[in-house]
Amino acid sequence: MNLWDLLCVARSRDLAAPALQLPDGRTYTHAELHAAAEHWAAMLLARGVEAGERVALWLGNREETVLAYLAALRLGAVAVPLNLAYRRGELAHVLADATPRLLLTDREQLAILEEIGRDVLSDVPLALVEDLAEEVATRLVAGGSHEVGRAGGRAPARAQRPREHGRDTPRQAGPHLGPRSADQQPPAVPSPPPPSNIGGDDLAMLLYTSGTTGRSKGAMLTHNNLLATVTGLMAAWAWEPGDRLLLTLPIFHTHGLVVGLFTALCAGASVRLRRRFDAAAVIAELAAGDATLFFGVPTMYVRLVEALQAEGAGAGERLRGVRLFCCGSAPLSPETFHGFEAATGHSILERYGMTETGMLLSNPYAGERLPGTVGTPLPGVSLRIVDRDDNDLPAGEEGELLVRGSNVFAGYWRDAAKTAESFAVDGEGNRWFRTGDLGRVDPATGHVTLLGRGRELILRGGFNVYPREVEEVLELHPAVREAAVVGRPHREWGEVPVAFLVVEVEVDEAALLAHCSVELARFKVPVEFRYLEALPRNALGKVQKHLLPP
Repeated sequence: MNLWDLLCVARSRDLAAPALQLPDGRTYTHAELHAAAEHWAAMLLARGVEAGERVALWLGNREETVLAYLAALRLGAVAVPLNLAYRRGELAHVLADATPRLLLTDREQLAILEEIGRDVLSDVPLALVEDLAEEVATRLVAGGSHEVGRAGGRAPARAQRPREHGRDTPRQAGPHLGPRSADQQPPAVPSPPPPSNIGGDDLAMLLYTSGTTGRSKGAMLTHNNLLATVTGLMAAWAWEPGDRLLLTLPIFHTHGLVVGLFTALCAGASVRLRRRFDAAAVIAELAAGDATLFFGVPTMYVRLVEALQAEGAGAGERLRGVRLFCCGSAPLSPETFHGFEAATGHSILERYGMTETGMLLSNPYAGERLPGTVGTPLPGVSLRIVDRDDNDLPAGEEGELLVRGSNVFAGYWRDAAKTAESFAVDGEGNRWFRTGDLGRVDPATGHVTLLGRGRELILRGGFNVYPREVEEVLELHPAVREAAVVGRPHREWGEVPVAFLVVEVEVDEAALLAHCSVELARFKVPVEFRYLEALPRNALGKVQKHLLPP
């Protein structure tokens, strides 16, 4: 079985059940969503995308993004989600490493692509999802087919839809979209793709995650990996076909894409997709009873608590109808946990996972949720706490978390050495993934508490910031001789990067910020620069970051 097969099982339960609701109110049923995905798959196939080919998606939360992901699954292609915050250096590296057959993006990104330059994209064919959507609609209408219905059973041409705010840029009409003369034949409706012979061990997705060397690595996730996460969450969180997930998380990230979108659709539930998070809008929608689940990162819950407190006593009572609030991607502070519980009566369910592993641990759906902990292993997940020599430690002692299970990734794309060093092998030949996170298991409850990271990862608002990547960019600036980047606590974002610099000459910080912003996503840019005569080092010359000033 592959992930598309599981989606088809969910669809077959109730073809007319809602699957995807868009911000403008239009809704796809499960049958309509699958029919649309079939046509999108045909359009990708016509552009040379076949099973095993990589398809990069540099897209936000929009209708076409969902259809493109589903089309890739239908073809057996490998989706490569790209963070919308990526800039020149990050985008160039990922595209060169993944070598996608096609890069899908939208008109909103064209200005950024112009800034990046065509040299970065010279070997990657580019397609705009607006043009693909219009091509599908135009061919279907011309061919007399209206089976890709949307809230009414028909597929209107995109030109008939009102423009969205800020989308007044005229489209570049391709040959298939221009007016036809009387003697021209209408474009043929694309043939449906042949059945795919994709197995569970075949690659489904490359999710890029940075490392301490500063080079992003592609985590190879198979269909079996994704199925393990999805089915484990369906059981652990009591998903039902009648559930409605309000999804404001970005769907280029595993939290929004796999935990949110894919799990909801595989459960036969529906997704209310929103382009971005807005605390007031989320509260209004949840209060209206339009959703039963909400997933977020700690920063979102901080803002929800602030918004509810600003409304006054009793404001959170309106959210009683939501059955589950989940939080992940970064540690949730007990202060925020208790503040949300006091405002709404809901205990947030905290869980723990990684790009390389999907979901690993979760507080219970039915049972006490302990603030400051990430719960116990999900179905199919095994956990060890080990010392530096990979010896198992008794409950209550601190060590590194090692995990194994069907959800753990196949390895890093084109990096056998990094893959090998990321796994420990026990005496029975079992491979355990080294998470790099430190924690302990409570002897009484079995709940895991995370204590920090053995590696130097900074989690800012749910996004990974690896110090070495930022340090390398800083050291490219002519005024900077050495740089050391560390995370510092922040109430709203959890952690933020702070840079300690040894400089050659006086630094123009505005110019330094501009330099960083060209090469790095905004969330990776240091919030503060501090200056030292020298970085603290040990006898071997290694920087001792724990000796940096607080």
